[in-house]
Amino acid sequence: MIRVANAPCSWGVLEFGGDAKPAAYGVVLDEIRATGYDGTELGDWGFMPTDPSALRRELSDRRLAMVGAFVPVALANAASHAAGEETAVKTAALMRDAGAKDAVIVLSDDNASVPAREQNAGRIRTEHELGEREWDTFAAGADRIARAVARRTGLRTVFHPHCGGYVETPREIDTLMRRTDPDRLGLVLDTGHIVYGGGDPLRVFNAHRDRVWHVHFKDCDAAVAAAAREQQLGYLAAVRKQLFCELGGGVCDFEGVAGALRNTDYNGWIVVEQDVFPGYGSPKLSAQKSRDYLRRLGL
Repeated sequence: MIRVANAPCSWGVLEFGGDAKPAAYGVVLDEIRATGYDGTELGDWGFMPTDPSALRRELSDRRLAMVGAFVPVALANAASHAAGEETAVKTAALMRDAGAKDAVIVLSDDNASVPAREQNAGRIRTEHELGEREWDTFAAGADRIARAVARRTGLRTVFHPHCGGYVETPREIDTLMRRTDPDRLGLVLDTGHIVYGGGDPLRVFNAHRDRVWHVHFKDCDAAVAAAAREQQLGYLAAVRKQLFCELGGGVCDFEGVAGALRNTDYNGWIVVEQDVFPGYGSPKLSAQKSRDYLRRLGL
């Protein structure tokens, strides 16, 4: 059975920081529940309670499941692997001890930390990619973290291809999947990031369907994307221009992806994400519009 969640990033809880503060976690959870979702992701460490009993109570009071947590690690730098492993394990243990035994660690590069990748998001070329030795380091770090999370908490890890960091394009996704352990590291099918990264979510899904253990539904505004590429905007500037819009307002083929998920008996979560900076838009209204759109697709 496919279930639908939303994530704190739709309320401006982003790992990139900024001057404005996002809504309190209680408001975010209340509005996720009120707009018809059954689950949430954790958000940045410390956004929600880090005491497992308190987190369990907040979720239970709203009849929400915890489905995953985003953990960015600079995987191309071997010196970051040990700290990244500890952060991932700590985060996984929190979710597990709060009762979320099927939640996943959503592992990603430390996005926006490498200027050339942040500035060229949406138009990555060969010269921006990792070299052979860097790929070895990157893949080894991802496998190390996934193994540690499984061994120490019993939870699974999925890698999130993400614009603004390493592993954005379809070719980079293919390379990482080829270099990593298919039994330990899955893949997040994030429709918006794949589209802005120059790919087709359906093709990525068909190429790696056995590795897709978690799905993010994010839409991409074609006009904003085109303008960002033409103006050579960096990733964060494109997001500030509202690159990611309400579901159905962009170019992502959600009907096709939903059909492919059903046809392969996917029984995980679809997490709606509409990355916005704090103070942008009307998160509750946007969440409702996206939920209504998915209902029209039978989700």
